Amino acid sequence: MNRRKSLIVALLCVANGVMAQSVEDGLKDLYYGKYETAKENLQKVIAAKPTDDRGYYYLGIAQLGLHDDAGAAATFQKGLQAVPTSPLLQAGLGRIDLLKGDAAAAKQKFEAASTATEGRNGDVARAIADANTEIKGGDRGYALSVMEKLLNNEGRKKKEVYTAKAADYIELGDAYRLLGGENGGKAITAYDKALELEPNNAEAVMKQGLVNYNAKLLQDAVNDWTKATNLDANYAPAYYELYQFYITPTKAQLSLENAAKYLEKYMAAVGEGAGKLENEYNLAAIAFYRKDYDAAISKTKAVLPQTTEGNKGKFVRLLTDAYLQKGDTTTGKQVIEEYVKSVGDAKLQANDYKLLSAIYQQHVTDSAQEAINDSLAGMYLEKYALADTAKDVEKYRAVAENFKAMHDFKRSAEWYGKLVNDFTDEQNSGKVQDMFFKGTMEIYAREYDAADSTWGAFAAKYPNNEALGIYWRGRANMAKDPEAKSGVAVPYFQKFFEIKGDEKMNKPAQLMFPYQYMMIYYYNKDDQANMKIWMDKVLAIDPNNATVKAIQENQENKSKAAAVKPAQGNKK
Repeated sequence: MNRRKSLIVALLCVANGVMAQSVEDGLKDLYYGKYETAKENLQKVIAAKPTDDRGYYYLGIAQLGLHDDAGAAATFQKGLQAVPTSPLLQAGLGRIDLLKGDAAAAKQKFEAASTATEGRNGDVARAIADANTEIKGGDRGYALSVMEKLLNNEGRKKKEVYTAKAADYIELGDAYRLLGGENGGKAITAYDKALELEPNNAEAVMKQGLVNYNAKLLQDAVNDWTKATNLDANYAPAYYELYQFYITPTKAQLSLENAAKYLEKYMAAVGEGAGKLENEYNLAAIAFYRKDYDAAISKTKAVLPQTTEGNKGKFVRLLTDAYLQKGDTTTGKQVIEEYVKSVGDAKLQANDYKLLSAIYQQHVTDSAQEAINDSLAGMYLEKYALADTAKDVEKYRAVAENFKAMHDFKRSAEWYGKLVNDFTDEQNSGKVQDMFFKGTMEIYAREYDAADSTWGAFAAKYPNNEALGIYWRGRANMAKDPEAKSGVAVPYFQKFFEIKGDEKMNKPAQLMFPYQYMMIYYYNKDDQANMKIWMDKVLAIDPNNATVKAIQENQENKSKAAAVKPAQGNKK
């Protein structure tokens, strides 16, 4: 072919969008979170070169980003038909196995892919590691070992030496980050190495923010994500993390105004690249955050029939929540119950359980149905907390508080107990408050022995709050002895006053409990001197105290009766 003909063919190919695209273009789209654009570009790559296994693999990853699991599986299979020996596509099918919950089948494919490449192929190693870090049921330790093997050039011949890319160190950092605990520092170091190779790599900075977020360094996390957007204003995933941060329902994070702002920035950065369905969902979400629930409902209902199985859930959750916020619990209940029926319990996510619990917590007039709803609400609430294998302090606390609001004090106490016992002091900095509520919920649940034990442990663990612990231990024992006859609470209340706990109590009404108990106890003992001491304290707070009046009336009646008997005797 002469030069002129070659040029004509090249121009035709460019015009048809074939040679204009490459796998690297697709990778760039994936980096920016533009899954729809990546899909379109990688389809062109495959059309131009049907034996490009990287094209098939990253096309499958783009489809997974669009929640099209079935499409991704078909792409990996089609790629293997074209390139039967591709380790990369084997790794892709292993990822599909993990998504289906078949970890054993996935591991077999990963091992075969790793062996075939002797652990020295960057695409294959990252594919294996990424699947194991990002998918539930993946083996994080295995992901780490795969990346360490790739990057360890010790003993390799010169021609076998692997030249690391920023993407490799990011994947290594991901493995450390998902392993958690003390590995957070190692993750930061790995991301720093990626930045040494690519100083403007926004992904590395964004993922350092994830490490800080996991370490509860919330402001540092926000700073990192903001820094990532400053490094690259087009890096949509960092805006998405900021959006996710502000929709998290905790006091330190929730801001629907900021959530809407960063979701809009995300949409501007990603453009049409995220796909039509994703854009429609985001527009509905923005309306929801701005409390325009009718618009959120209208937008969600319009697109819901077009959703794929993989992303239908989030549309249903948004629609259900919009109805709940409007006060239309009946329709919200119908929407999510139909979804549950169609997908089955096995495919429900944590937020599905959370919404179901909220629905069944709504008051109904039928007492029998109310009892059934309370039971369902409690069941879904616990499923919400236990849906993820990683224990989350804020989630556990939300469950404990919800049970408290439902007046299910026994289960509220159990969940506050989990907050106390299942986390270290470093993991849960609010243990003193959680232990306080554990003890009070036990009293409300009439589990007085458990409450006595909790408050004893509280006073011992927190010396600065010893008086508070002793006071509530007295209250727990007082509940065992409501008529103040056995005096089981007396030693605790006496000690409370001995260490001047009353001077630290900023609510005088709380002092009425020990004052009245001690007064009634000494009244029962017929100890007038001590009774008067506590009666005076009661009257100082409540001059018209009904219990004092009852005691005084009883005493007057006794005095009158005693005076009448001798008089009647003199007449005989």
